[in-house]
Amino acid sequence: MLHLILVSQSPARTKLLAEAGIRHTVLVSDVDEAAVQARYGVTDPHDTALLLARAKAEAVASLPEAEGALVLGCDSVFEFDGEAHGKPYTADVARERMLRMSGNAGVLHTGHWLVDCRDTDDDGTGGRGSGATLGAVASAEVSFLEMEPAEIDAYIATGEPLHCAGSFTIDGLGGAFISKVDGDPHAVVGLSVSTLRGLLAAANVRITDLWPPR
Repeated sequence: MLHLILVSQSPARTKLLAEAGIRHTVLVSDVDEAAVQARYGVTDPHDTALLLARAKAEAVASLPEAEGALVLGCDSVFEFDGEAHGKPYTADVARERMLRMSGNAGVLHTGHWLVDCRDTDDDGTGGRGSGATLGAVASAEVSFLEMEPAEIDAYIATGEPLHCAGSFTIDGLGGAFISKVDGDPHAVVGLSVSTLRGLLAAANVRITDLWPPR
């Protein structure tokens, strides 16, 4: 049976996969994001999202637990005014960003990287691996409503935006401040199911093969 490992500690990503009927387990990497970016010197938000997704996927793919599995790494970066915004972590950073984002728009880039860790030798069960290691980025423009400073402070006080790329969510409390999404809304959640479908196809796997048996 095919085994997909999601390399992410994001509850939103695993919930999205579960609701899409995609069987998976979760295994979080210990990748130091800042160190990876410093090593490669990547500053473009689109490329940064893909680089971090790849680093996480390949880190887990090297573990014994990944043997025979398909490993999917994901990472999101918000691009605003030409700057790359990851997780704010502190209330001060989140507040400064959200005050600027109020009434404006930015682009959320979600990088996906798939590593096929299945044996490339034919084992007679149809489980032959492709040896694929490839990625793609799904992006969507997010437009924000005008936000009152008191609303921003109340949102930050919930703690939700502190650990989200761009300081917001679309599938939680932050959805109240989003007026429009131009592009794949799943990319804004942090994992594009249609992008995953394309990566799986490149590894000779149908996404329906990961649906629960009926």
